[in-house]
Amino acid sequence: MRRLLRTLGSCAVAMLIAPGAAEAHPLGNFTVNHLSRITSGPGNVAVRYVLDMAEIPSFALDRSLDAHGTPPQAVLQRWAQEHARTIVPSLALSIDGKPVALTPLGVTVTHRPGAGGLPTTYFTADYGAALAPGSHQLAYADRTESGRLGWKDVVAGDRTEPTNELRAYPNAVLGSPRSRTTLDATISAAGILRPSANDPAAMTAGTPAVPALNRMNALSDVLARGAHDPLVVIGALLLAVVLGALHALEPGHGKTLLAVSLVGARATRRQALILASALTVAHTAGVLALGLVVLAALPQVATEQVYPWITLGSGILVTILGARAFAREVRRRLPFAHAHVHEHAHAHPHGHDHVHMAGADHHHDQDHVHAAPDDAAHARSHAVRGSAPLTFRSAVIAAMSGNIAPCPAAFVVLLAAIQLHQVAYGLALIVAFSVGLAAVLTVLGVAVVRGAGWLVKRPQFDRLSRWAPLLTATVIAAVGAVMIGQAFAAAGSSVPVPVTVLLVLAAVAGYAFAWHAHPVPAGAHA
Repeated sequence: MRRLLRTLGSCAVAMLIAPGAAEAHPLGNFTVNHLSRITSGPGNVAVRYVLDMAEIPSFALDRSLDAHGTPPQAVLQRWAQEHARTIVPSLALSIDGKPVALTPLGVTVTHRPGAGGLPTTYFTADYGAALAPGSHQLAYADRTESGRLGWKDVVAGDRTEPTNELRAYPNAVLGSPRSRTTLDATISAAGILRPSANDPAAMTAGTPAVPALNRMNALSDVLARGAHDPLVVIGALLLAVVLGALHALEPGHGKTLLAVSLVGARATRRQALILASALTVAHTAGVLALGLVVLAALPQVATEQVYPWITLGSGILVTILGARAFAREVRRRLPFAHAHVHEHAHAHPHGHDHVHMAGADHHHDQDHVHAAPDDAAHARSHAVRGSAPLTFRSAVIAAMSGNIAPCPAAFVVLLAAIQLHQVAYGLALIVAFSVGLAAVLTVLGVAVVRGAGWLVKRPQFDRLSRWAPLLTATVIAAVGAVMIGQAFAAAGSSVPVPVTVLLVLAAVAGYAFAWHAHPVPAGAHA
């Protein structure tokens, strides 16, 4: 026991305090960062292009160059020379409005240590172009790595920039990475380059990358140390559970959707345990699916660009579930929504759907005999007050949909496991991480359910309890609409997120309120 406690303590220190010899990329494991420095002299213009690839794109590159993911330096150098020629059309330089061809002069490429034993890639290429005597107007645009997350900058002359050509990223710049890809400048007759007056001096901030937390990426560093000691493995698994729980408390992860889904389904403790298991499976499956994308597509697909499509699919599914629940509530509450057109005035049996309360969500057909001269009264007689808008199965689907996008740190663990040929150990750590994440999310959700249950038992909240099913259905549909809006924005859509959300919610409302009377032929039973 004492040895296990020492092991747990050492693992905790290694994972939660010390990032170890290898640090994760500060801008995030997905990022592809690039910078151009433009200089000039008498008779020439020079462009220095720098590319810094984080762990995940570097993993994809190395796998495309070598089946084992460990290309020798000679292979890397050949790739660098070819890449320098390939990107020339994307480095658009023009002098006095005329395009100028850049000539590659030299390249370098090196691997640097990253998280979990995975390398990062640092590439530089120098280009030159002849310049006629006299003064000139210069325009430059870096169109490489379009759509990738990361730092983008263009620097004029010997001006300083904060990253020392992407070698180091100060903490002060991580929250708002630069996103400058063009430069307008003048070149004097003496060859001195100065930014034009109309060139913005301030750097525009791009989409913030997701800084990789050391305590998360340290899990992949522990994986890199091997699984030779069983106590170390046990300690790593326990700490993976803790890290997953800490990760669940960070922003995101569909906590609102999860809590509302549980409230709508009136979940029991047993069902909460089922939900925790489902979330564990969903997160682990998401990591594995994204890993298959990287292994299959390699550098042809930007891995981080898969996330918007995951979010879009999840958002569509959540919106459908919310819309159906909202529509059921509308049907129960509005008299015309449940109206039937009968071609006969006598009594007849017909079936109705009934939704039961917590722990017993199911539908059944039940014959009732009644007359139908007053459709409004008939509708009111079948309005089920306080019934849940979601079945538990729907709640599980909604909660899983909101939490299926894998954590980048868990994804790095999977790639490190593949690289180190310790796939079983890596999967065990990912499952443990997912268990911790799902446990905290489920506990939070059940706490919300218990709180809601306590409120509805209070007489003063009776009116609220009657409207709670409609409210939860509305929130679920709204969460799905927001997910759809965010997915389109992340995929590059020019439509603002609020506009997309309003359009989706309008479609949900149209679905809920667009009822049609269905004639029942004489002698037929519904």
